[in-house]
Order: sequence, then C-alpha cells, then structure tokens
Amino acid sequence: MSDKVVLTYLNGRGKMESIRWLLAVAGVEFDEIFLTTRQQYLTLAHGGSLMFQQLPLVEIDDMKLIQSKAILNYIAEKYNLHSKDPKERVMINMFSEGLMDLMDLIMMLPFSVDGKLQAMYVQARAKKRYMPVFERVLSRSDYLVGGRLTLADVQLLECSLMLEENFPDVLSGFPNIKAFQERMKKIPAIEKFLLPGSKRKPKPDEVYVKTVKSIFKL
Repeated sequence: MSDKVVLTYLNGRGKMESIRWLLAVAGVEFDEIFLTTRQQYLTLAHGGSLMFQQLPLVEIDDMKLIQSKAILNYIAEKYNLHSKDPKERVMINMFSEGLMDLMDLIMMLPFSVDGKLQAMYVQARAKKRYMPVFERVLSRSDYLVGGRLTLADVQLLECSLMLEENFPDVLSGFPNIKAFQERMKKIPAIEKFLLPGSKRKPKPDEVYVKTVKSIFKL
C-alpha cells in the first residue's frame, strides 16, 4: 500500500468533501480515485475493500477506512485537530455531528423530488436550529472549542459556505459566523484550498447527480 493517502469516491463532494477539507487543513497531500460506473463500485464492495459496502474509502497508514465520522476523527486525532481532554472532545464531536446532519440535508437538495419545498425546509432548519448554536458560541470565542482550531471549526466553515452557495442571504443575521468565516479564510491552508484548481469539489451539477444515481441505483 502506498504511503500517500488515497481517497476513493466519486468526482464530487458528497461524504468525502469534509475529509478533503480536513486533510487540506492538516497539510496532507492525497491522491484520488474516482468511480464512474456501478461495476467499479460493485468490484470494490464485493472485493473486501469496503467493510459495509459503503463509501467513502480512505487508505491511510496501511488501513482501509470507511464510515466518514470514524475517518474524520482519525485524521483529526492524528493531526492535532481534536482534543485529548474528554470534555472538549465530546463538545467537538457534538458540534461535528450536528454539522454533518445539516450538511446531509444540503447534500440531498439536488436529489429531491420537490426541490423548492426541500430547500425551504433546509434553510429554515439552518436558521432556526443549527446556526444559532454556533452564533452564540462564537460570541464568546474565536473558535468553537478550546480556543484553537479543531475539526468542528473546519466543518463549520465548510457547512456555512455550502449554505451560502444555496441561500446567499442565509447568514445575514449571524454576524459572528460571518466574522468567523473571514478569520478562517486567512489560514494559509484554507486560503489555498479555496483557490481555483485545488482539490475542493464544485457544487453538484446534473452530471454528478446522474453519476450518483447510476452507481448507487437511486
């Protein structure tokens, strides 16, 4: 197995995008393998590389990892983007999982039967349930937990940018989150990842949606 980190997924965001973000912030170079056909997925699924026949797949440190939460936690722990303190650790995990719940809703927008209705639901959820939590925390500190950059901060930036892509004015009532975004964008690794030509994936388009449906028979 190569010493370099290898990501296997589709050529789009999905569950892999948070992993790309975290690796980029940690300064870790990685290669990518993009699946384009259902047969490629089935070969992986039945060949022993996917424990539960699920993607994303990350090859790192002589391991083949699946389950995005487990992968993110491993990378965060390895590159000092988590915490050894149990109380800080559980707060990071709570913030992270809440953000992943919201990002899951955003990710499903291109696949919704009634896109307009689903978009209204997601926007309302973001403004009433999720963003107020982070707005309050950021009124007291520049970072979400422990006064330093962690997995939770990286995911909040990713999630808030995703929200604005879909709902440009969604953060108009959240000045602390907007200020947080600007601070985060000045971190060199993040500034680089946000530049054109990086391994950050664009907003899902019709080609990506069609590929996902074809591979996973949705």
